[in-house]
Amino acid sequence: MEEVIPKEEFNKLMKIEGEVKGSAIKEAIRFIFKEKGGEGIKKLEDTIIKLGYPKYREIKTMDFYPIGIAAITQIVIKRLFNFDDKKLQEMGKFEAKFSLIIRLLTKYLFSLEKAVKQVPEMWEKYYTVGDLKVAEYDEEKKYLILRLENFRVHPLFCQVLKGYFSSILQMIVRDEITCKETKCIFRGDEYDEFLLKW
Repeated sequence: MEEVIPKEEFNKLMKIEGEVKGSAIKEAIRFIFKEKGGEGIKKLEDTIIKLGYPKYREIKTMDFYPIGIAAITQIVIKRLFNFDDKKLQEMGKFEAKFSLIIRLLTKYLFSLEKAVKQVPEMWEKYYTVGDLKVAEYDEEKKYLILRLENFRVHPLFCQVLKGYFSSILQMIVRDEITCKETKCIFRGDEYDEFLLKW
């Protein structure tokens, strides 16, 4: 049987610089529980343990972990459960909706204008790598462009982030959101850019 993630790919991902808050990994696991139940969690955890990584329940929500672990988790989830881009975006939406930090921030950010000013700070609460900023926004025309620089981890992040950003913006503007990745570092662009409309 073919490995879900070859050791060489695993080692390469673990060498990526940067860290992510444990809550980002734990929310992905909660999504698997919602979708696949306890059997899905066991299947996922067994695969990760075989790769030499500890059990997910040992991850502490507020601690930081190598960002490669988040990438590996996404890859294993995609391959084990055959998730397509839409499902990965759904996972990103779920992560944002159930993130304590995001829920607290959106509770106190009553306007888009206030939220826009907080974007870099919100990113830094979760990641020690990458710079997220608002490149452009227009409340009247109902669009926002997010630019993510210095974040070369794995293309799966792009799909998860599309869902994540959509969900956060939806909590603020209280409307349906579409999100399109207009630039991607993995397609040869200098940075990732996301166009969100409502």
